[in-house]
Amino acid sequence: MTTVAISILITGAILVFLWHRLLRVCDAASGADWGKRWLNRLDGLNRIFCRHFHRLEPNLLKISPTGGVLVASNHLSGLDPLLLIASCSRPLRFLIAREQYDRFWLRWLFRAVGCIPVERTRNPRAALYAAREALTRGEVVALFPQGRIHLDHQPPTPIKRGIVLLSRMTRVPILPVRVTGVRGQGLTVSALLLRSHARVQQYEAMDCQKLSVAECLEVLWRVLTGHSDRVEGNRALSPGR
Repeated sequence: MTTVAISILITGAILVFLWHRLLRVCDAASGADWGKRWLNRLDGLNRIFCRHFHRLEPNLLKISPTGGVLVASNHLSGLDPLLLIASCSRPLRFLIAREQYDRFWLRWLFRAVGCIPVERTRNPRAALYAAREALTRGEVVALFPQGRIHLDHQPPTPIKRGIVLLSRMTRVPILPVRVTGVRGQGLTVSALLLRSHARVQQYEAMDCQKLSVAECLEVLWRVLTGHSDRVEGNRALSPGR
């Protein structure tokens, strides 16, 4: 056997070892059951990426282990969905704009993780119906109710009322969370490459059955934009508490 052949064999053995080592590390880091082993490993890889590269604080969202939940977050960058997934012990089904969903190199992944495409200019009701069915089945649906990336210093933008209507139709709570500490604010793909000191802050779950649509939208807007002036620990208090 030649020296070149021996070098190839040694290099191949090292690569195989490192690959299996990576898979074991991803298995150990996985924090949610996505129903398929390769998705669970991707979940573990994402948690490693968010916690070590973006220095995401390791606190998980306090969320019921069963039953439907609506997770509502502000939207600073393309990194936000990864941070939310890394902060949750259950799989998240994101509502995502159709133009993003249809990117051919990512559609297979969006479909695998159960993203719900939203036809914002034609028929957004189809996405609401799909989200309602998911919530009725006891899944966790996540969305950015401001509808797009919006930074705190920009002019205010209203919260889209669809999230409140979903909550009232399905009788599931809204769990508001606020992402901060992202370095690549306003960016999409490049935000993943700019090291952050990220934080996902959880607020008190909202029961929109006890509030009007307008009241729910106001409370949610104040939390997501950082204007909540009634805070106990790390949780914003909804009216009447």
